[in-house]
Amino acid sequence: MDLNTLLLYFAIAACIYMACNIGANDVANSMGTSVGSKTLTFKQAILVAAVAEFLGAFLVGGHVSDTIRKGMLDPMIFADNPMHLVYGMIAALVASAIWLHIASSLGWPVSTTHSIVGAVVGFGIAAGGADAVSWSKVNQVVLSWVVSPVMGGLFSFLIFILISRLIFNSRQPLYYARQFLPYMVFVIFLILTNSMVYKGLKNLNLNLSFSEAMLISVAVGAVAFLVTKALAARIKVDPSLDLRTQFVATENIFKYLQMITAFYVAFAHGSNDVANAVGPLAAVVATLKDGVVHTKVEMPVWILGLGGGCIVFGLMIWGRKVMKTVGENITEITPSRGFSAEFGAATVVLLCSKMGLPISTTHTLVGAVIGVGLARGLPTLNLAIIKMIVISWITTVPFTAGISMIFFKILEYSLP
Repeated sequence: MDLNTLLLYFAIAACIYMACNIGANDVANSMGTSVGSKTLTFKQAILVAAVAEFLGAFLVGGHVSDTIRKGMLDPMIFADNPMHLVYGMIAALVASAIWLHIASSLGWPVSTTHSIVGAVVGFGIAAGGADAVSWSKVNQVVLSWVVSPVMGGLFSFLIFILISRLIFNSRQPLYYARQFLPYMVFVIFLILTNSMVYKGLKNLNLNLSFSEAMLISVAVGAVAFLVTKALAARIKVDPSLDLRTQFVATENIFKYLQMITAFYVAFAHGSNDVANAVGPLAAVVATLKDGVVHTKVEMPVWILGLGGGCIVFGLMIWGRKVMKTVGENITEITPSRGFSAEFGAATVVLLCSKMGLPISTTHTLVGAVIGVGLARGLPTLNLAIIKMIVISWITTVPFTAGISMIFFKILEYSLP
């Protein structure tokens, strides 16, 4: 077996390990509130995630990928020695996967994007020195440690407060839930559809303007409104029911809304973050194929399928602990609170992505859960868990950078 074939197999193994750990950590984040609120069982969450994640990854997961994730390095610094790029990408995958494995085993929800970014920075410094790194991009990652959770928490806090005032603070919560349900569904489908069709499905070459995307989104929202209105009319409201019974019935309504947002978050995650695992492998495959460094590389379909399938497998095997942290340990989650957190997080990720602001899906969702908890008062939050999560976020980039440096140097000195 020649060296190139050996490196290819090693890169595929590292990609599989990384994708499995993305599933264990990031997908568990997106499904955690649904499991914590008892909207979905663990098995049901796996099923929803399996479908949504694989569709997102395989259909729109990026058929062209940046050689260096997030522009942290100029790939041309490896032009004279393309094999160093191969070594670096393998080192980045292994370092990121190790960190995610540790975090998942401890129940820490961390950012897979920040993991791979830290690893890329690490091997970049090892290969070309500090000047090889775009520190302005690194500063954006650091900024997102604050921007993501604060904005996620703020939006979800406001959404939950609005729902509470319109529905749960009334003497007839079930009646008002039935009245407002079609309007909430309209807004949900409007925002989620727009996030997908407006610059969201680039690989399908839709190339829609904002007005065209909004027109489609309004149409989808209108259909969802009419369908929901017809279904809501079947909900029987008995004014004589005690408040507790009405609250339970109202929370059951929010279960359906939470399922919608959970599917969307998982689909969006599959389409966006699968590149953290398959992007480096695609770069390795392209470099080994022709011995030249590329700034962008074609994404073979088999790599997308491999990434999507391993993400789901990782969730099944290792995802339970992170789900428990996000869905149960930060604050008590009910379907209405889980919906507020997921919808708030999805909306923030959409807005910030369109505005070009640095954002982390994981950090945003955790911030959203904290925001929902704050809406009920500070004593409802587990501050010890939150402190542990913040420390794990800050640790992510330097840890993966250090491990990536070590692996890169080992490969550099042990291979030609």
